[in-house]
Amino acid sequence: MSPALPSYIEAKQNIAPWEMFLEQVARVEPYLGVWSPWIDTLRRPRRALIVDVPVQMDDGGIAHFEGYRVHHNTSRGPAKGGVRFHPDVTLAEVMALSAWMTIKTALVNVPFGGGKGGVRVDPSKLSIGELERLTRRYTAEITPLIGPLQDIPAPDVNTNPQIMAWMMDTYASRQGALRTNVVTGKPISLGGSPARADATGRGVFICAAETADHMGLDLKGARVAIQGFGNVGAGAARFFSEAGARVVAVQDITGAIYASGGLDPARLQEHIRAGGKLGEFTGAEALEMDAFWDVETDILVPAALEGQIDAKVAARIKTKFVVEGANGPTTPAGDDVFKRRNIPVVPDVLANSGGVIVSYFEWATDASSLMWDEGQIVHRLRHVLEAAFQSVWSLHKHQNIDLRTAAYVLACQRILEARRLRGLFP
Repeated sequence: MSPALPSYIEAKQNIAPWEMFLEQVARVEPYLGVWSPWIDTLRRPRRALIVDVPVQMDDGGIAHFEGYRVHHNTSRGPAKGGVRFHPDVTLAEVMALSAWMTIKTALVNVPFGGGKGGVRVDPSKLSIGELERLTRRYTAEITPLIGPLQDIPAPDVNTNPQIMAWMMDTYASRQGALRTNVVTGKPISLGGSPARADATGRGVFICAAETADHMGLDLKGARVAIQGFGNVGAGAARFFSEAGARVVAVQDITGAIYASGGLDPARLQEHIRAGGKLGEFTGAEALEMDAFWDVETDILVPAALEGQIDAKVAARIKTKFVVEGANGPTTPAGDDVFKRRNIPVVPDVLANSGGVIVSYFEWATDASSLMWDEGQIVHRLRHVLEAAFQSVWSLHKHQNIDLRTAAYVLACQRILEARRLRGLFP
């Protein structure tokens, strides 16, 4: 059984993520011009696989878990996307996540399409041995879809470099040859990339810094609130703190805290890694979960799960701008409220793309047996992300459209042009 979630989080996760994506596509269609005849390409995943994942448990019994792997679009290259292990994973969620990856990879102009995978399981209930057997069986079941030139998985919610290592080894065992670029987000000793663990959080910070610069906001002393303190939220918090911003509020599934003078992200991460709950962190005031949205800030970073900010929550938020660290945290209705209130939202497909950019570097260097050090990777990440941000911001200003629409216009044009040029066969 999965742990009970706070009711307000449960309510927001009931919003169908695939329907969110379809609404986002519908909203961008009027801006696509000559590409609009191909728009239905984005409304249908190319392929979806549902698999049974039987696992022998430590007590000798057999447990069955349901797994998924979806290719949304591969017009621009092989599918790319993470694998999440979570008790609430559904096919509709994986479809939406794969679709957002299609948009994301096109927006930052890396040669991938969109994919995603997941297993409906609570990994905290499994032993290390059970987790390894689950990973290997899931990998074996989806092997017909994955490969360095077909589909490259990566870590996502509740998965990590060790799980990627098991996936890579299982694929190698079945293929009879080691292909290190069949997955990304691996341990560095197995061909992983330096700076990969921090890449998504760093990308969130880069996009926030660019937005602050365009809006005339000094990051030094700026108040930041972050929902979610996993890999993305914790990494972003550290970069904000290093830039002189104050991380004044944090919320995760265990609680919410506030400190007007700013929290120490390193201390907070140590506390959580040691098994502590957010509300037990010393030097901060514990908040009611729902009160997190009422904290006045300059920058809000939702970095938890999708569907967290609906119209009611968006109406309460007091911030200068939002930078989406999670996939799909703002519903279309929430977007409408932010527009009416003139609160810019830097969309997920731009703000959290740092992970897939560095994954591309890892995939490319593995394929060509090159080596880049951390400094080179961070420099290249910043270059790619800043270029994408400037393109989105320029279109946003030129056409007087919101940042999400601008991002989707640019990405959809690239995807649909590739689809048009490749044609249909037979």
